[in-house]
Order: sequence, then structure tokens, then C-alpha cells
Amino acid sequence: MTLSIETPALLFSATSLILLAYTNRFLTIAQIIRSLKKSYDEEESKLILLEIKNLNLRLTLIRYMQLFGVMCLFLSVFAMLLLFLGHQLTGIYLFGLSLLCLLISLGLSFWEISISVKALRLHLSDLNDKY
Repeated sequence: MTLSIETPALLFSATSLILLAYTNRFLTIAQIIRSLKKSYDEEESKLILLEIKNLNLRLTLIRYMQLFGVMCLFLSVFAMLLLFLGHQLTGIYLFGLSLLCLLISLGLSFWEISISVKALRLHLSDLNDKY
């Protein structure tokens, strides 16, 4: 079995865009948490505390999404280096490992999005009777 050096390079643009999207999600949630923390300091509401807890879980998931995304990119580059140096079998295994990291990252992303959708539906549940 052989793998060309160009194959791992295909992940570069996709992984870079995914990491950018993860970073944007992280920054948005961090801003919301800061705002909710300020609101909680003014009015100790249990609802605000639950929202912060939910967002904290999402931040943790995003951190792991980013970790596995970076590992995907790192392993792809390392696989390319090994392929360049003629270590075909090791390069193939590392590329497979990079694909596994990408799958884990995307799975965590789906989990984080699911949590976000549930939270939004709960937040909007009082409007269901009005429309």
C-alpha cells in the first residue's frame, strides 16, 4: 500500500477552516459568559448560573475540539515528512491517526452544537404558546 505526499496535504485547508470556526465559537461563548457573569454579580439568579454552567461545558468541548483539530494538522504534517523521507508504512499510520483525530474533533463539534440547540430551544420554550 502506498500513499502520496499530497494526500495528507488535502487536510490543511479543511482543518485550518475548522480551527478558525472553533476559535470564533470559543470567542463568542467567552464574551457571553463574561456578560452573564456581570449579570449574575448584579442579580444572583439560578437561571443565569445554569446558563453559565452550560456554556462552561461548551467551552470545554471546544477546547477538546481544537486540541484534536490541531493534532490532526500536526499528524498530517508529520505523516508528510515521513512520506518524504521514504517511511511509507509509518506515514500511512500517522495519516490514519490524523484522520481519527479529525473524526473525534468533528464528533465533539456535533455534541457541542447539540447542546447549543437544546439550550436555545429551552430559552425559547416560553414563546411556543405565543405563535
